[in-house]
Amino acid sequence: MKELLRTTDPTVIPWATALLLGEGIKPFEFDVHMSVLDGSMGILPRRLMVADRDLFLARAILKDNNIPTGQ
Repeated sequence: MKELLRTTDPTVIPWATALLLGEGIKPFEFDVHMSVLDGSMGILPRRLMVADRDLFLARAILKDNNIPTGQ
């Protein structure tokens, strides 16, 4: 798996997930429960991962929808 996106914005991960699922790419979210460690303040970023083979297409999908991937 490769990291596609890392963010602290709680709206970006669900939006990106919906876009990817609509294109047949199954993303996996890491660090979902890390908010327990920061007191649910949302300061620790969550990551969206995809399979290695889907990374190029997933980045293109997010770029087309103005979601920065940091890559």
